Amino acid sequence: MRIKIDLHNHSCLSPCAADDFTPSLLAIQAMDMGIQALALTDHNTCLNNSAFKEACKLCGILPFYGIEVTTVEDVHVLVLFEKLQDSLEFGSFIDYLLPPTKNNPHLFGNQLIVNDEGEVQGTFEKSLLGTSGISFDDTIEEGLSRDALVIPAHIDRPANSALANLGFLPNLSYSAVEAIHIPLKAETWGNTIITGSDAHCFENVGRRAFFLEIEELSFSGIKEGLRRGLVTYRQ
Repeated sequence: MRIKIDLHNHSCLSPCAADDFTPSLLAIQAMDMGIQALALTDHNTCLNNSAFKEACKLCGILPFYGIEVTTVEDVHVLVLFEKLQDSLEFGSFIDYLLPPTKNNPHLFGNQLIVNDEGEVQGTFEKSLLGTSGISFDDTIEEGLSRDALVIPAHIDRPANSALANLGFLPNLSYSAVEAIHIPLKAETWGNTIITGSDAHCFENVGRRAFFLEIEELSFSGIKEGLRRGLVTYRQ
């Protein structure tokens, strides 16, 4: 079967995202756009994944519980889990590594933790915009050791990417590699190339979703589909 997937999206917990961009709104808009598998990947935290789980359940979407880790090299890496609890445990690990710098919402934006109805339950105090204290190589290794999908994010972007910050994509084991522009003019070591919306507001949802041929709509089915590389980028 051919399914529509988007594995890179934020919520109101990311300070650079809109305050009204709740996990529920993300899931509803994705459902309306025919997206069947969806990830929430807030910067350096997984604390809105619980609300995301309930939203995806109501919308009939397969959820990927994710995080966008900012490594010490200032490179963004998507780490995506099948199970909510696994994502929360990894999020706690990243939280422990975050520097104690407090967020300044007036300068950088709010970091809102919400429930499945979009009601604010609290705020994340430490800044989520800085580096997390873990290297690029160690992020890849740690994510894979926890049976997550590990995907270097927007590697062709001129900031916060492997090509911009490292100068190249290291030859490591990835679940896939995310790019903004297709075709990608870079050495990717034979890895499957996907696109992702990197949505920070309602209007961005689905703008760079991709399509994948799979045998089963499940975490393992999509993992295998990415390994096989049967990806297309247009309807």
